[in-house]
Amino acid sequence: MVPGEKRYGQDAAIAGAAPGPGAVQAGAVELLNLPDLGIGVLLPELALLVNTRALAFAATHGRVLLPSQPPFVALRFTDRTVLAGELLTPGGPDRQLYVLLALFAAAAFDTAAHLHTAAAIRQRHPGLAWIGFPAPDADGLWRFPDYSYGRRLASEHPLTTPGGHPA
Repeated sequence: MVPGEKRYGQDAAIAGAAPGPGAVQAGAVELLNLPDLGIGVLLPELALLVNTRALAFAATHGRVLLPSQPPFVALRFTDRTVLAGELLTPGGPDRQLYVLLALFAAAAFDTAAHLHTAAAIRQRHPGLAWIGFPAPDADGLWRFPDYSYGRRLASEHPLTTPGGHPA
């Protein structure tokens, strides 16, 4: 859902359709397998669903797939894109599952959702680096000297602790 460059020359799983890192390099697989998320056990069945749809797509569109690769991987990037659009179409079968996968892929790239943000910045998380996410101040906290819309929106509550938490 967030295309990136191939991890190595013969990488078939990643189509290499965009320069720079994609969801896989940013940790989408790690995020999907987090025990607290609880969907890791479903991934083989989800892969089976996607590959079944890829086979049907290939048959419908006259594509010949290499038997040495999973059907979705064997599709050309443009075909993967069309199929992803079909999978995410409102009212489509199993759409909620594919939306879930797409959201987690985007979350891994855009937010490093599987990592603590400060640790992700220190590790040069590829998605956060790609989008130019700012580093924290020297004390590890983020402060933004310019207020939203160019003006301060609210005064700090008088009982706010020095760490910024409500009392």
